[in-house]
Order: sequence, then C-alpha cells, then structure tokens
Amino acid sequence: MAFPTDLAAHLAEGVTTTCRAWAIVRRDGQTYGFTDHDLDLTFEGIDFVANTGLTAKALTQSSGLSVDNTEAMGALTSAAVKEEDIIAGRFDRAEVRAWLVNWADPAQRVLQFCGEVGAMTRGNGAFEAELRGITESLNQPQGRVYQSPCSAVLGDGKCRFDLNTPGYVAEVALQSAEDNRVLRFELPGVLDGFDHRWFERGRLEVLSGKAKGLVAIIKNDRLSVDLREIELWDRLQAGIEPGDMIRLEAGCDKRASSCRFKFDNFLNFRGFPHMPGEDWLMAVPKQADSNTGGSLGVGPGG
Repeated sequence: MAFPTDLAAHLAEGVTTTCRAWAIVRRDGQTYGFTDHDLDLTFEGIDFVANTGLTAKALTQSSGLSVDNTEAMGALTSAAVKEEDIIAGRFDRAEVRAWLVNWADPAQRVLQFCGEVGAMTRGNGAFEAELRGITESLNQPQGRVYQSPCSAVLGDGKCRFDLNTPGYVAEVALQSAEDNRVLRFELPGVLDGFDHRWFERGRLEVLSGKAKGLVAIIKNDRLSVDLREIELWDRLQAGIEPGDMIRLEAGCDKRASSCRFKFDNFLNFRGFPHMPGEDWLMAVPKQADSNTGGSLGVGPGG
C-alpha cells in the first residue's frame, strides 16, 4: 500500500499521532462515522465520532485478486448502531471505508479498506460485523443461465419495464397486520381494479413508520369482499402499524406468457421459452407414433 508523501514522512518520524476511522453508508443513505481516537474527527464531509466502542481486527490484504477482509466490533448504542436496525437488516451490504489518519492533521490520511458489510451478529449489548472487500463480487457467478423462465428482475436494466406505469404499482395505507407478515388493506379503495393475485411474487416496500425503507417479497395476494390480504414470504423485521404507507408492485412469475400479456414486454424477455423440457430428454420412439424419421415430438410437417 502506497502512503501519501506527507503521511509517510509523519510515520517515519517514529513518534506518530495516527488513528483509524471508519465510514459506514447504509443502502438507505444513512451515514455513520467512527474513530478509535479519543476525540471526534471530521473530513470528507463526515463526522467520525469517538467513544463509540467500535474497534477493528487486523485487515487482511493481498496484491492479487483474493478478497480483502476484516471484522469490526462495537457496542450497541442508541446514538450509533441500534439493535433493531441490525435485526431489520438496515446494515446489510452497507458500504464501508476505513482510513489510517493523522488525527493532528486529518488531511494526512490513506484509505486502507473499501468494501461492504457481510454477516452481522449481535448479543450481550455488542455487535460483530464481517467486512468484505470489493473483490468479493468476483466470487459471484457471471453470465446468463440457459433456462426457460426469464432471468431478469422485473424493472431492472435487463427487463426495462417501468414499474411506475399506472396499473402496476399502488401506494396504500395499511389497515391491519398480523405478525408483520400478513397485511390487510381496505376495499373499496386504492386497490380497486387490481386483479386477484396481481401482486404475487411482487415487491412490497414500507414508505413510512418504524419499518420505513424495508422491502419484502409477496407470497400470496388474496381478494375478498371488503379487504385485500397480502402475505409475505418473510416477516418484516420492524413493527408496522395501521396507517403506515405501503408500496405494492406487480408480481412477475418469469413466464413468457406473463411477459407478453401482463406486461406487454416480450421484446425484453430474457429466457428461452422454446427450449425442450426434461420430459423431452427421456422421449423414445413408440410403435403408435408416426415414425417418419423426423425429430421426436414434432408432428407431420415439422
């Protein structure tokens, strides 16, 4: 790691005034700054707070493509990291940067680590977070999968469908909830006109209240005479209450017919709907079939 000239000169003096500083930026934009110095620091528009109890283990780095990693440990406090935020997953995959800083002159610093929060555990009033370097993304599978269903995510850059299109999204106040997993909405109301099961496999986002910013996938969407019931695959990890605003997005089952008729987006379909199924692989000639020498499963003229 190359140090800036001024910081390298300071380190060469023997007696140094250095400390470490960390910045954590959650996916909702909330930013936290920590330092192991006994006084607060400020640089790059971030306030790095002392006395937070946050410490870090030794950073493992290499010059190759192996993943840089380390761990951070600290105390759960209301002013910094809250236990309920960890439970709700608000720190999952948060961006992390770590510097070595001359606290007497914060302009003398070097960025030692850049990555994201991995596994995070809590207990006994403290938390421990795994920090993964940016090369971690190289461990992810790349390329497309040859499969019949669509491989895109509804609304992403490959799908290109605009989820803000009228008729495919609704923002509605919650009527009641059961175990933060089964949500009920009053009818008639904003959800009038949406077909039965329209939102199944879709995305739900909480827009207000204690669970603001949390996202979940919809398992079931049921209609009755006076209410609509939305069941999630996993319960929301923060409390929701009647009156909280909820955003519902239409669901996609990845089938070619749904892409064509529900979303009118077949030009961007990312699957292979005409590939043979597993039953075709087991097909053999039968005496009752028309054995013309053509491809199995193809009728006359195929």
